[in-house]
Amino acid sequence: MIRTRITFAKTPAMRYTGHLDLHRAWERTFRRAGLPLAYSEGFNPHPRLNLASALPLGFTGACEVIDAWLEQDLPLPDIQAALQCALPPGLQVTQIETVDLRLPALQTELEASEYSITFLEPCPELADRVQALLSALSLPRQRRERDYDLRPLILDIQILPMGASHPLDGSGQPQLNLRLVAREGATGRPEEVIAALGYDPQLVRVHRNRLLFRVG
Repeated sequence: MIRTRITFAKTPAMRYTGHLDLHRAWERTFRRAGLPLAYSEGFNPHPRLNLASALPLGFTGACEVIDAWLEQDLPLPDIQAALQCALPPGLQVTQIETVDLRLPALQTELEASEYSITFLEPCPELADRVQALLSALSLPRQRRERDYDLRPLILDIQILPMGASHPLDGSGQPQLNLRLVAREGATGRPEEVIAALGYDPQLVRVHRNRLLFRVG
């Protein structure tokens, strides 16, 4: 058995595919590719696929990561070639490697995520609002009827220069880079940051650029 780690892009063609459907899409891809996907044991076996982090509906990503366990030790070029032929529109494999079977689950190793935000409408006072948010000692919010503080989950916010290269260019509107905590039980959400800035989260495009994992 081998454990493969696949880095992939979720492009606009799959923007409105949710986390569970994305998981199913990968399961179907391995079946179409004819690769010997391993299954868990027990009364209700399920394919051994482990996505690093759920990407909310409407978001795209350049650096998504999934671990897949295969029953046979196959050459990586053969695995990648088989996947490329079976991938649905909207998924693109950018890297594949083998990792130690004994490594912890991806979710437990994730530390932070980086996002690019493109506003679809003008956003007045953006610089002042970003500065005020970063200067705040706390940002009380509520998620699913539970109170929490958003401020410790925000590691950095940067305003990109107008016209900067960006995966979602085309709107001509301001853009932000966000770095947010992404640990189990403590995850910053881009839409919450946009709302805390006083803008409508429905009027932005969100693209995840990086997943940052614990080192060592």
